[in-house]
Amino acid sequence: MSRPVRGRRPTMTDIAKLAGVSQSTVSLVINHLSGAKVSRATRETVLRIARELGYPLERHHGRQDNRPGQARNLIVYLTDELTTSPHAMQTMDGAKDGAWDQDCLVAAFATRGDPEQEQAVLARMLDHPALLGVIYATIFTRAVALPAALAGVPTVLLNCHERERRHPAVVPAEQQGGYTATMHLVANGHRRIGFINGEGWIEAAGDRMNGYRHALADAGIGFDPALVREGDWQVDSGYAHALSLLDTRDRPTALFCANDLMALGALDAARERKLAVPRDLSVVGYDDQDLARYTHPPLTTVLLPNYEMGRWAAESLIVQAREGNVSNAVFKSECPLVSRDSVAPRRV
Repeated sequence: MSRPVRGRRPTMTDIAKLAGVSQSTVSLVINHLSGAKVSRATRETVLRIARELGYPLERHHGRQDNRPGQARNLIVYLTDELTTSPHAMQTMDGAKDGAWDQDCLVAAFATRGDPEQEQAVLARMLDHPALLGVIYATIFTRAVALPAALAGVPTVLLNCHERERRHPAVVPAEQQGGYTATMHLVANGHRRIGFINGEGWIEAAGDRMNGYRHALADAGIGFDPALVREGDWQVDSGYAHALSLLDTRDRPTALFCANDLMALGALDAARERKLAVPRDLSVVGYDDQDLARYTHPPLTTVLLPNYEMGRWAAESLIVQAREGNVSNAVFKSECPLVSRDSVAPRRV
């Protein structure tokens, strides 16, 4: 597996890739959280790789109290959801770690998108003497209208963006992720590539579809709508749509699923049709959830960079608040391929 680019600061994502564990596991180990169910061997591997990469472990323990007068060190993390999926918690972990490295703390509030709850939180927190700024996050990537109370408050948008682009924002590079997944299958000789997408009204689904179509076009492969299905991100829809694709007369030799749960359903469908993965059918997922390492075979997937986005948001907010350096650009965080065992060259 490749090492980080020379000259770039190593991240927890780099450590996770090399150690073959999740970003959350790396965070648990590096932050020395007691009670975490991480084996001694895994802990030692994570710490060894962190040291080899030059990751500054000393920042994560032995902290000193803030000096008197260094008051503005509180970041309010305002989000619509925290517990509906692992993505939200990974993103918040990144924000907490990025803040901790700069002697800041994060206070998280989940509002379920209720404007009254948002207003209540902001009414209590914006006057806090330690407030440094606000991270405004959403579970689905989408355009948002910020509460009026945030006018003049240092703010960074996380997994969302404004149409007016008045504040810096970070979102996943979803189109690039869809392109990368599809081109990986093309590079393995596949030309009939089925695509099981999520619900079309979700911004990420549209971007992943665009990436799929652009990859086919760049490879000189015509787009065939008969190879595309719209699922609902759940295992059973991946299973049902994979069966319908595999039962066609000229079935695809590879499937790209827009998340790992639907890919899990596709693996079940392949087994039901007596197709060996990856010998008879290649499968690629998206998200790199923990389950992707434990499927049979382990799932090739695209990493959704939740942790890195959270960290970027915290670091950017701190720079904005402390230095007055504001960029209103939307930063797209790379979605790299995580290659495992579910893809093989197409059989002639």
